[in-house]
Amino acid sequence: MVWWPVGASLFASNVGSGHFIGLAGSGAASGIAATAYEWNGMFSVLVLAWLFLPIYMAAGVTTMPEYLQKRFGGKRIQMFLAILYLFIYIFTKISVDMYAGALFIQQALHWDLYIAVVGLLAITAVYTVAGGLAAVIYTDALQTFIMLIGAVTLMVFSFAEVGGLEGLQTKYFDAIPSSRKENSSCGLPRKDAFHIFRDPVNSDLPWPGVLVGMTIPSLWYWCTDQVIVQRSLAAKNLSHAKGGSLMTSYLKILPLFMMVMPGMISRVLFPDLVACADADICRKICGNPSGCSDIAYPKLVLELLPTGLRGLMMSVMIAALMSSLTSIFNSASTIFTMDLWKHFRPRCSEWELMIVGRVFVLLLTVVSILWIPLVQAGQGGQLFIYIQSISSYLQPPVAVVFMLGCFWRRANEKGAFWGLVIGLLLGVIRLVLDFIYPEPQCGETDLRPGVVKYMHYLYFSMVLATISTLTVLVVSLLTEPPSEEMISRLTWFTRGDLPAKTDLAVSPSPDAAKGVCEAERPALQIDISIASENSSNDTKCPANSKGSSKLLTTLLWLCGMERKQQSTENAAPAKPEPLPGAGLEEKPLVKHVLNVNLLLCVCAGIFLWAYFA
Repeated sequence: MVWWPVGASLFASNVGSGHFIGLAGSGAASGIAATAYEWNGMFSVLVLAWLFLPIYMAAGVTTMPEYLQKRFGGKRIQMFLAILYLFIYIFTKISVDMYAGALFIQQALHWDLYIAVVGLLAITAVYTVAGGLAAVIYTDALQTFIMLIGAVTLMVFSFAEVGGLEGLQTKYFDAIPSSRKENSSCGLPRKDAFHIFRDPVNSDLPWPGVLVGMTIPSLWYWCTDQVIVQRSLAAKNLSHAKGGSLMTSYLKILPLFMMVMPGMISRVLFPDLVACADADICRKICGNPSGCSDIAYPKLVLELLPTGLRGLMMSVMIAALMSSLTSIFNSASTIFTMDLWKHFRPRCSEWELMIVGRVFVLLLTVVSILWIPLVQAGQGGQLFIYIQSISSYLQPPVAVVFMLGCFWRRANEKGAFWGLVIGLLLGVIRLVLDFIYPEPQCGETDLRPGVVKYMHYLYFSMVLATISTLTVLVVSLLTEPPSEEMISRLTWFTRGDLPAKTDLAVSPSPDAAKGVCEAERPALQIDISIASENSSNDTKCPANSKGSSKLLTTLLWLCGMERKQQSTENAAPAKPEPLPGAGLEEKPLVKHVLNVNLLLCVCAGIFLWAYFA
């Protein structure tokens, strides 16, 4: 894949409907500070291309668990991360996406939030069965393109409505709801609304936390998350991957003007709705007593855009959310069945895995719906800040393990495992405390424990990363060093090692001995054939018998298990695997152009940070 689809795909994977709602809501509630998360990503995506991708390409891996397997060995780290990723899916992806989509439906049709959630899930189920994953892949790019057109159009309409940037800077501080408690700060815009760097002690986003604490989860997301890295590894070679990252980095400049500031404009235009300060009034407006800032973007879409564009924007937003939900459900089901269920029941049948996967997705959906009230109440009703706080509790230990694994040769499996365990144990404790002692509403006395009240989640991210790093360092140094095969071509300093002879030798694939049916499976798919009692049929592909009932065929189709008749003679021969690191070579001229662009992009990012600091 060439550089521009890679860049567009990275941006599309990162910026979805929840992003529009969350960033606009944070802009309406507290100003431009949430932009720091986006501009932090400007640098992290470049770190991926220039530092991490050469290691992944040299290692010849296609997934992040595969890298950890090669680098550390054993299975407990992979199982531990599988469980962690399922929790992250629930806390920051499924429930957030459902909530974001339901908000759009609620504002457009004036339905109850939970009826909207059920409606969204029902449509998603039909969408998944009718179109499947292929529909998600083919429509993502078009949806993102239309979303960007709609977002830029809405931005133009919004700025025209308030008289440009100068008008926004003046009118934002007058956007005060008519019904608020006198002699209190409830409902008043923040005085530092147009600053990214804020007070290190008493602000909502302290500047030391923004610079350091925010960078750690950002590195996890951009440099080690499977969705992002997979898209970068799809590039033709390292040069195209770098070009894609540069494109994404430049596009990350847009969210301030395309999402955050329109959210602030929404507060100016609808102060009694978006900036409501009374819990009872907020509950009537949006069903959330903590605040209604998250309705800022849907409100703009419904009130400012012309009728045709409004409907198109709404439909694309909902379609993008359904695409996201479908992808997440598929990933969660795969992680649970392949990494967990298959580990405990290695001889389970294809039917068992199918049923377990479907039941698990249903369970995941129910848990996510039950989690929505906590999403609403989290971080004063700001969806985007809720996502970032959860990330700060769960992601730093994983980021530390990847960074030390890539850049410290002495890191071993025991150090990585105990760094993960201790770091995540502390993170989960803080997460539980956050939900037991929620942030008080404006005007209420803060009775939370000191560790929750005084330690901002970005500062906690820094502490968590430090403890995890020290644990990995100490345990690794006190135990045996990793073997040479767990270091060669798997760290920054050994990425140029020559491949082992076993990598270069052409040996028959074990799949070939099992027949064409096995060889046709993707490399990342586990063996889900019927257990050994049917081993005599291993060399035959499953096919529909002519007498099979239409009911059974329909059931198989609904479950995504169509049995296609295949003949061994028509099977395409498997393509030879490319050698590890084959795409690392760069032409000198292209390399210089990319490095100059890197310098320009970093300078642009620093200028933006300094200008809005």
